[in-house]
Order: sequence, then structure tokens, then C-alpha cells
Amino acid sequence: MIVVTGATGNIGRPLTRVLAEAGQEVTAVSRHTATVPDGVRHVVADLAQPASLTDTLTGAKALFLLLSGDLHAPDSNPADIIRAADSAGVRRVVLLSTQGVSTRPFGATRVAMRALEDVLRDSTLEWTILRPGGFASNALWWSESVRTQRVVAAPFGDVGLPIIDPVDIAEVAAACLLTDQHTGKTCELTGPEVITPRAQTNAIAAALGTPVHFHDLTRAEAKSALSQAMPPELAEDTLAILGAPTPAELHISPDVERVLGRAPRSFAEWAERNVGAFR
Repeated sequence: MIVVTGATGNIGRPLTRVLAEAGQEVTAVSRHTATVPDGVRHVVADLAQPASLTDTLTGAKALFLLLSGDLHAPDSNPADIIRAADSAGVRRVVLLSTQGVSTRPFGATRVAMRALEDVLRDSTLEWTILRPGGFASNALWWSESVRTQRVVAAPFGDVGLPIIDPVDIAEVAAACLLTDQHTGKTCELTGPEVITPRAQTNAIAAALGTPVHFHDLTRAEAKSALSQAMPPELAEDTLAILGAPTPAELHISPDVERVLGRAPRSFAEWAERNVGAFR
């Protein structure tokens, strides 16, 4: 059995599907009740309370660990999940980390994630760590304005990043869960090209078959908007990456192709597959 946490999100959902289609017994874990593929067991659990996973992990051979906000939940200790997996007899853990652990290691989020990586490395478990950069699915933040106004409003319109399709992350995770070829490796995951918000807008317009206008927000406007959805410190950190990516953040990694034997999907492919969100 393979346990997938965050099973209803942009990565966990396709990962659960890929594993089920591969004939694996899968337990999908999420915080709320959700629909999962036929044959997949669903468990409601809170990762901020590792004890709630004990029964779920018993008998599992592998765990995909995606923490999201649970990494910073009050009184949470995500390292206890790794220890619980070890105690339950889980053999392999694939941890979803973040590229920022290596490119911007001193923010609070990255310090906590690096500490969790170190706990996993120091355990007796087989492990693989995935460090993706920005997600193509972040463009869904623009879906309402595209639907209602045919406008994308974003800062730094001509500054690009090699963003990655979450389905590629899911397929890499599946490969790492199902074989031992990637054990003990840290994979940097990016898309195939550096693409700007303006170019993303053009790709969405092409998928829709109708023009979409790009409106370049000032940094102050963008920070105000982001601060409504995240702490101001994280908003400032996000803008620093979007506005002035480091050479390491602009690097196109070969790891998706190394694991999957094919190039990562482009943003245009993501836009075509998700065009319904923008109609």
C-alpha cells in the first residue's frame, strides 16, 4: 500500500490517479472528505496531528509526504510524521520540499523544510526529496479576472521563471515511490523553459482562442493583493523571487527528463489542459 498525503490537491490528485492506474493499492489522505478514484481508500486526517496517521501508515510500504500549511501549524512537529512512518514499518518516503531550500535557505519556511529534509536523511527510511520551483497552476489565481474581464493582472510582466506543471511533479513522485532507482536523491524540478507572466497570458489567450490583456501591477499593488492571502513576510518573499530570481532559480533542471525519460510539459500544454478554468 502507498499512502498519499495532500491527496486532493494539484499534485496529490494526479499522483493518486497515476498510482491507482498502475495497479497499486492507494490510501489517499486529506483534511476533508473528498472524492477519490475508484478503488482508492480515502482517510480524513490532520497532518498537524501525526498521531491521526498511525493506523493509516500501518501496513504501508511507501509514503508521499506533502505538508503545505501543516508545516507551520501551531504546535505541529512534522518530523513526528517521519518517525511515525518509520515505526509503522513504512520502507520509503518521498518528500515534497521546495527549491527555495537551496536557492533562498534563510527564510523561515525554508529553514523548517530543510530541518525536515535532514530528519528524513538521518532516518533509516529509503528517501527521495523533490524540490520543485514555481507551479504552473499558480496561474489559476488569474482565472476569475480572465473569465470576467479577459485580463491578467500581475507584477514583473517580463521577468520569467521555469515554472513546472504539477502533473509532472506527480509523475516524478510516482516513479520515485514505485522504484528504488531514485532512492537517496534530491531532485530539482522545473519546467522546460523560462516563461514570463506576459507570455503565460498569451498562452492562456491561445488556449481560449480570444485575446487576454496583461496589466502590469506595481510591486506595492502586488504586495497588497498577496497580503490578503498570505502573511506579509511571505508576500514579500514571493515578490523577491518573482521580481529578481537568482541564477539558480532560472536554471532549467534536467531531473524531470532524467526520471521520466521525457521533457517536462510546457506552460502552453498546462493552459490547454486547464482552459476550462478560464472560460
